[in-house]
Amino acid sequence: METLDLSKRYVYWFTEIAKIPHGSCNEKALSDRIVQFAKDNNLSWKQDEIWNVIIEKPATEGCENAEPMILQAHIDMVNEKTMDSTHDFEKDPLDLYVEDGWLYAKDTTLGADDGKGAAYMLALLEDETAVHPALECIFTVQEEIGLDGAKALHKEDIHASRMISLDGGGEHVTATGSSAACRQVVTRQFEKEKNTDTVMVLTIRGLAGGHSAGAINKERGNAILFAARILKEAEAAGVSLVSLEGGSKNNAIPSYTKVVFACRDKALMEKSFAETVQHIKDEYPVSEPDFEAVLEEGSADEKMSAKDTEAILDFLMVVPNGFMKKNLEIDVTALSSNVGVIHTKGDVLSIDILSRADRDSALDHVIERVAIAAKLCGLQHESGSRDPAWFYTPVSKMREIYAKVLAKHGETLVCQATHGGLECGVFKGLNPEMDIITFGAISEKEHAVGERLNLASYDKAYDLLKEILEAATKE
Repeated sequence: METLDLSKRYVYWFTEIAKIPHGSCNEKALSDRIVQFAKDNNLSWKQDEIWNVIIEKPATEGCENAEPMILQAHIDMVNEKTMDSTHDFEKDPLDLYVEDGWLYAKDTTLGADDGKGAAYMLALLEDETAVHPALECIFTVQEEIGLDGAKALHKEDIHASRMISLDGGGEHVTATGSSAACRQVVTRQFEKEKNTDTVMVLTIRGLAGGHSAGAINKERGNAILFAARILKEAEAAGVSLVSLEGGSKNNAIPSYTKVVFACRDKALMEKSFAETVQHIKDEYPVSEPDFEAVLEEGSADEKMSAKDTEAILDFLMVVPNGFMKKNLEIDVTALSSNVGVIHTKGDVLSIDILSRADRDSALDHVIERVAIAAKLCGLQHESGSRDPAWFYTPVSKMREIYAKVLAKHGETLVCQATHGGLECGVFKGLNPEMDIITFGAISEKEHAVGERLNLASYDKAYDLLKEILEAATKE
């Protein structure tokens, strides 16, 4: 059986982090442990009211004149487990194991995103062999639910103008920009009436889904909108909605939807259903080969009014969704919107939408389009908080340092902008002059059971990080 080498302090600290439950909004125990670490090592520290921690370490002797450096990682993780797992994320440690050189957690997510970065910082803070400028190590919370920890930081908390975000991966891959994002919630309070019509249950499943940043440009179907199309095209059958449930997160393209509805003409409904389903299959032969739609009989004593049904289906037919624009300069998606979740509770239907853009003006535009669609269809629209963008800059001294270190090992730096949101955007907002790179070891399947960290890469990346920091003392 493969074992972990705990003599490597970054490995040791990863296992220590794994012992402490630290899902989003449950980071206090881990935050307190990091504060205790700072006290034990006589390091300057600050902990805020939502449990972000900042630890400062002076420059290595002889490097005092080098510009300070921020190292940053988030300490919350996404809690996912198998359906039959009895793991309690509120109190149980993760059950780590090694297989074929990869680190896993049994039946759960691993938390390599971003425990691997937090462990690197703790190891560096006690590593007396490391040569580095003055360090500001920032451990943020609530990244996975909206970058909320980073957003709670204050400008006066940040002293350096260059930064290494350790929420990256790929060893020689760095991000160069990220998109702004805004969550929107559209609702409709509907009237209920007695139902005497046939009740049907429409299930959409088998779609590829995926992250609404990385997969939004892959022409994947949206299960919620497929269901709306099927029902809208069957209006002549006298459709009245009962309930709609679909999607799990606003940042994921929904792959599953279940709609309960009543109809006056079952035969016409079945005929229209078969025709629309075939049209969808013909239109998505490559991106959605496993698309499946099932129509079954159900039961319901009440249904929505015809007016409410029309308003909801009309909105789902016209709301902006999917890939909208590419940034041709750096070949990345520049504008998108994702109808991610639909839910019915009591007499209220809610739709959770996440829009992204590489420019604030473009994000404003798509939000306005969603709001207008809601208004015209008689639904209520509300915008939530925004994640700031990290705009691409063609010149970066930190990227040059990173590239030179890799060149010594015969490797080339790969620069990639992302359509997703990163904490880097928040730090760029706090200091527009901030020069940022992202960095990290190879890990896979983040946010899902089966998440894993490559241990050979974890070793290699730690050494590379130390080389980058030493090179930064000379620039």
